[in-house]
Amino acid sequence: MENTIKELLSCKMYIELRKYLGYKEPEDIAAALNGLSHEDMILAYRLLPKEIASEVFVNLDSDFQEKLINLFSDRELKEVVDELFDDEAVEIIEEMPSEIVDRILNQVDKEQRSTINRLLQYPEDSAGSMMTTEFMDFTEDMTVQDALNHIRKVGEDREDIYKGYIISKDKKLCGIVDAKDLVLANKKTPIVDLMTESTIHIHTLDDQEEVGKLFGKYNETSLPVVDKDEHLVGIITLDDAIDVIKEEVEEDFEIMAAVTPNDETYMKTSVSQHAKNRIVWLLLLMISSAISGAIITRYETAFAAIPILVAFIPMIMDTGGNCGSQAATLIIRGLALDEIKTKDLLKVLWKELRVSLGVGLILAICNGIRIYLQYHDFKLSIVVGITLILTAMMAKLLGGILPIVAKKLKMDPAIMASPIITTIVDSASVWAFFSVAVAIMNI
Repeated sequence: MENTIKELLSCKMYIELRKYLGYKEPEDIAAALNGLSHEDMILAYRLLPKEIASEVFVNLDSDFQEKLINLFSDRELKEVVDELFDDEAVEIIEEMPSEIVDRILNQVDKEQRSTINRLLQYPEDSAGSMMTTEFMDFTEDMTVQDALNHIRKVGEDREDIYKGYIISKDKKLCGIVDAKDLVLANKKTPIVDLMTESTIHIHTLDDQEEVGKLFGKYNETSLPVVDKDEHLVGIITLDDAIDVIKEEVEEDFEIMAAVTPNDETYMKTSVSQHAKNRIVWLLLLMISSAISGAIITRYETAFAAIPILVAFIPMIMDTGGNCGSQAATLIIRGLALDEIKTKDLLKVLWKELRVSLGVGLILAICNGIRIYLQYHDFKLSIVVGITLILTAMMAKLLGGILPIVAKKLKMDPAIMASPIITTIVDSASVWAFFSVAVAIMNI
């Protein structure tokens, strides 16, 4: 699509390009425009049919959105803003400098401005900051015919019309009714007869990560959001929940790689910012790795007497790091999916202990046989074998404990991923190796 747009623009076939874009999905158009030069992107955007222009705008990168707004007349900006849902407007405003925010707010009516300002006051990454206030609501005294008439009247301005929320006079959620049930029911039927009383809801201050978990658990297309007084104030739709899940996964990947999370994409992040995001963790891990060096120095006489011991240090350290990473990754995944709770710490320890014994024994036997055949040294085989068992046990127990402890301390369990686990296990495995060697080889 990107190449086609470039070709039509270069040939100045603007009518053909407008027709071409009119048959494409807004998300695909936005992806193609993001790959164009700023000049081509602006020209192509101005050729978009009015009915899809705002949807494309929402999906553009924030820097392109800013450039477009700077080029828009007040009339053009109002046309775009009028088509945005409140949560979409908030998402755009959060990425814009103050002078552009003022321009956007000047194009909305007093009621919408009040709604946007209220949404902006919710903490970042909370349910309130991502909800939309444009939902389909019904009162308890409505019949099916009343509800259908209400949908026809205001449905075009609602983000989701497939699920309606029945509220009481004091704005509390009574229940939910599906559009399918309304269409199939007798027109004189009270909608409360079709209502499903639902206890599934989200509070405005709930963390967005919890929101993603609820959608995954209940398989809903939207969920109601209530304030501290249990008043229905908005809904969160599935597409917003998917964005949150994607964002949380990306953040966990960065943390697990010992990189400070960054909102910008890789290509948009400057070299200096990349270095800043990585250097703190690298310094901490480097300093902590010095412990391993200190342990090796302490046992200098041991490997001076038996130099072959040094050859096994990399294998033992790598094995420990790999064992710890396996356990930590599985525990972090279990915590993220709510399969594992902090109260399950002892169960996790008992399971990882048995796993580590099994894994350690297999590694010890395989390496013991290899070392004996290669070096014909039974004591060396025993030393390496015992060390591998101890290393596997330490690594897997730490990999199981640390993420749960982090969760208990209200920290992101992903912090306790490969780099941290590996650094701790490296020091512990080196100490265990030389301690066993000294004891068995009488060094």
